[in-house]
Amino acid sequence: MNKSDFFFELPQELIAQTPAERRENSRLMCLDKLTGAITHRFFYELPELLRAGDCLVLNDTRVLPARLYGYEGSGLRGQGSGDGGCEGAGSREKGSGDAKERAVIEVLLLRDLGGDVWECMTRPGKKTKTGTRLVFGDGELKASVIGIADGGNRHIKFEYEGIFLETLDRLGEMPLPPYIHEKLEDKERYQTVYSRALGSAAAPTAGLHFTKELLEDIAGRGVRICYVTLHVGLGTFRPVRADRIGEHKMHAEYYIMPDETAQAINETKAGGGRVIAVGTTSCRTIESCADDTGLIKFASGLTDIFIYPGYEFKCMDALLTNFHLPESTLIMLVSALAGRENVLNAYNEAIREQYRFFSFGDCCFVH
Repeated sequence: MNKSDFFFELPQELIAQTPAERRENSRLMCLDKLTGAITHRFFYELPELLRAGDCLVLNDTRVLPARLYGYEGSGLRGQGSGDGGCEGAGSREKGSGDAKERAVIEVLLLRDLGGDVWECMTRPGKKTKTGTRLVFGDGELKASVIGIADGGNRHIKFEYEGIFLETLDRLGEMPLPPYIHEKLEDKERYQTVYSRALGSAAAPTAGLHFTKELLEDIAGRGVRICYVTLHVGLGTFRPVRADRIGEHKMHAEYYIMPDETAQAINETKAGGGRVIAVGTTSCRTIESCADDTGLIKFASGLTDIFIYPGYEFKCMDALLTNFHLPESTLIMLVSALAGRENVLNAYNEAIREQYRFFSFGDCCFVH
């Protein structure tokens, strides 16, 4: 299949710029994966669509304030400003106490490699060659580019006093996607209410619709709720550049499948219940850990699984997911579950019905 097989025209005004006023008030399209039948609900009605004996699998990763703005050199003062998008990374500002203009360098932390070394994306890349020194804030965080990974990402070693994550919380910004241009007033709205494992460069956005009260309601109906961890990197969101989708290579992301979650999934399958993944990240974790019989075992490590039409699901039965970008690996994953024609028809219906798209948008229940 070609990536053009997953193209659709999306009006720009349907790209959600801010979260819904209340998480659970997002709209919920229900798509029958076998027939393609569509119904329209609201997310707060989700408990009515679940059955006792089902298992809901959520990704408990928490987003790092992973976007930093700094300058090349040492001893510089002043941090570049940005609105959370990549556009700010090419601007020119004066360094504090220095008449010379300096380019702001944007650094987006992607993956912790250990020893204070992170794999990062930088802009402009020409300013971050191996050996480049960087400084952030008033010099409380410094860094050196120590290598360049395949694909152009940088390996950067950070220097600081105290606790790195506390320093990052002071200096970093929430790494909102570049298609979101509005300022996020409350950073917690880009976190799920159950987030706890700090390490993602992006939110598992299907989970943004849940409230604690809604989860309590679901559990009270006999639905098992369990958690995996997948730290979302840019691999999930990178554009597919190959015309033939089978030639696309996913970047690896770190995951954990806890033993208690594996046991809950296996018991659900044995009892005839449905395993429902909340988000494509939970789906990819489940399928990465399933053997050929669908049995799940405790596991952790890196996964670069790429799910697209033709893939035979080993374990997952249903999926809650937002509406994704054209020609993205995410719409390909949904199409693997429900069929390309059904999914594109559902997306066209969502456009006609003025659903909100992407990270802060509405949700779809593929069952």
